[in-house]
Amino acid sequence: MYRALIFVAVVAFATATPTLRSEDNEELRFDDNFLFGVASAAYQIEGAWNEDGKGESIWDHMLHEHPEYTEDRQNGDVAADSYHRYRDDVKIVKEMNMDFYRFSISWPRILPNGDLSLINAKGVEYYNNLIDELLANGIEPMVTMFHWDLPYALQELGGWANRHIATYFRDYADLLFKTYGNKVKWWITLNEPQSFCRGYSGDHFLAPGVEHPGVGEYLCGHTALLAHAHAYHLYEETYRAKQKGEVGITLNSFWYTPKTENDKNAAERAIQFWLGWFANPVFSKEGNYPQVMRERVAANSAKEKLRRSRLPVFTQEEINYIKGTADFFGLNHYTTNYAEEGEEGKTPSADRDAGAIITQNASWPSSGSDWLKVTPTGFRDLLNWIRNAYGDVRIIITENGFSDRNTTVDGILLDDGRVTYFEEYLREMHKAIYTDGVKVFGYTAWTLIDNFEWLHSYQERFGLYYVNFSDPSLTRSAKKSSIYLGEIALTHVVPSQGVQLIASSILLAAILLRMCIFP
Repeated sequence: MYRALIFVAVVAFATATPTLRSEDNEELRFDDNFLFGVASAAYQIEGAWNEDGKGESIWDHMLHEHPEYTEDRQNGDVAADSYHRYRDDVKIVKEMNMDFYRFSISWPRILPNGDLSLINAKGVEYYNNLIDELLANGIEPMVTMFHWDLPYALQELGGWANRHIATYFRDYADLLFKTYGNKVKWWITLNEPQSFCRGYSGDHFLAPGVEHPGVGEYLCGHTALLAHAHAYHLYEETYRAKQKGEVGITLNSFWYTPKTENDKNAAERAIQFWLGWFANPVFSKEGNYPQVMRERVAANSAKEKLRRSRLPVFTQEEINYIKGTADFFGLNHYTTNYAEEGEEGKTPSADRDAGAIITQNASWPSSGSDWLKVTPTGFRDLLNWIRNAYGDVRIIITENGFSDRNTTVDGILLDDGRVTYFEEYLREMHKAIYTDGVKVFGYTAWTLIDNFEWLHSYQERFGLYYVNFSDPSLTRSAKKSSIYLGEIALTHVVPSQGVQLIASSILLAAILLRMCIFP
């Protein structure tokens, strides 16, 4: 039977005459100094949630208290067990020819109480070992200081809604710079404050799950921006001259396109309330929150008979303190939404304040996530919006990826949907760089291995390597997409679709041949 399948595959390839758009059949080349990498996050892959002195995080606490929040009632207690298998993960980063590995440090693994009263030596050692393993394999570490797993001890003080947490973050950043800064040259302070601040809005079951929409997310964002600025200034004043690294922040954004010609203002408000909320204070010439955001929240607050705006107000000193505090703009992007005039969301909430109804087109190609449609042209549009809004800022794509819910074929996932996604998005990014002049200097795929995907748990898979979560050994197996991206990282060339078709057929034949020899 397997020989028959091989014969069919070979004949199908030999007789196929695909119709390719001329622009898709062109080989695209990135400069030799362009960086390629892969990303992960501590809570999603490490496991070992209470081993070796690690403290409890807000995600540990929430999902132990409310297992029903996740799709399959699972959590990140074990995840992909990278705490014990980090050498295996570094090995596959190297196999993919990547220049860097973006990973996050678990704040409660380093500081179980959230402050400097207790420094966990075992946690410090773990990240030293990981960084040393990366460097020994010629891979640059890119460290995210905070990727959503706040120490629960600090949440008991109010978490990110308490502006004093910004000074706790400064102390944490100081310890990281002091401990790892001679080996780490790329630092990201916060990952997606737009997302983790939703955990204070009651709109989503994101940790810590605080129900204060229209207030909590704004308090969180205010503190997060101060925390980021504290870390940046600390590095600038104390560590940069000796360590010679770079410090940035990662912000995530959809692209918002008007649903009709009459919805252009709604689309602009949507992006200002999502991306501009955090990008404007850091990257704009004037600083502060976007004007439309300040005006709308203040007006809605007045209608609600409040004495002050629900959006906190920065002093001029704070505006100046936050403005310009990034050496690069980290961007996470996955998909595009429609925006149209109208209101949705709780009253009050940031969603309602924005005055835009967000939808997608059901005809757009789907993924394993209901929110992620394959819309590559929006990637180029978003990059140009950032350049137009904030000038020639240096951008690194810190996440871009595709989910599915597929099964394996002989241990190797034939994830053609993910390969197509990467190919199309890389082509749009290439146009933004080499046609439009946007200063993108690196690209990071999300994610290295299948992991705990927050409330979708282990059902949605973004990994370039398959993890068998039903096997105690948690085996990592290469997917087709890992081979595809690994070749791009090595050659700095996105192949034409014709070349890609040949490679796909060869890979399929090799897998079927292996099944024939080892049934």
